[in-house]
Amino acid sequence: MKTAQLSGSLRTNVGKKDATATRNAGLVPCVLYGTGEQTHFSVKKNDIEKIVFSPEVYQVELDIDGKKATAIIRELQQHPVKDYVQHVDFLEVTDVKPIRVGLPIRVTGKSIGVMNGGRMMQVFRKLNVLGLAKDLPEAIVLDISKLRIGTSIRIKEISIPGVVVLDPANAVVVSVKMARGAAITEEEEEDAVAEGAETPASEEAESAE
Repeated sequence: MKTAQLSGSLRTNVGKKDATATRNAGLVPCVLYGTGEQTHFSVKKNDIEKIVFSPEVYQVELDIDGKKATAIIRELQQHPVKDYVQHVDFLEVTDVKPIRVGLPIRVTGKSIGVMNGGRMMQVFRKLNVLGLAKDLPEAIVLDISKLRIGTSIRIKEISIPGVVVLDPANAVVVSVKMARGAAITEEEEEDAVAEGAETPASEEAESAE
């Protein structure tokens, strides 16, 4: 995973009034847990939002008044209307305890089916995985170059050394569907039938005659 640095200050009071005062000062209340006693602290609103409102998943190197810890964001509370960050829970990570995170999916390559007029559909933007922090990649990269019309990539086809994907194995992550006017080849037609894709409109017209 990518790494981000974040500095914070310890909070001596943790009540609702103190949290409100913290937010009014342009700070966000946070808590760190996972390997011992909880640590309550605050960070600058702008600093945490750069991490939160990013498509990347970060491993955060925290410096809380000199106390160093490596963590991931476990839970996030946002204002129900204005969407700004109200509170963040950090889970401290170690080299020996697996963690569960959602890794972003990135597709690469040019699909044969899309070049023939098909339509690519990406069902998942992130996948839930379990693994040691050192084994977690920045993203799950899927090469769609060989995808023809009617074919797909399922979770069970994804392999990341040392990492377990927790989502249903048979779920489709990305696929190429038939689009009106697509030029389907014989090989793609066989794949489409195998995947249960729709029959091309030209064939429907011929069968109707």
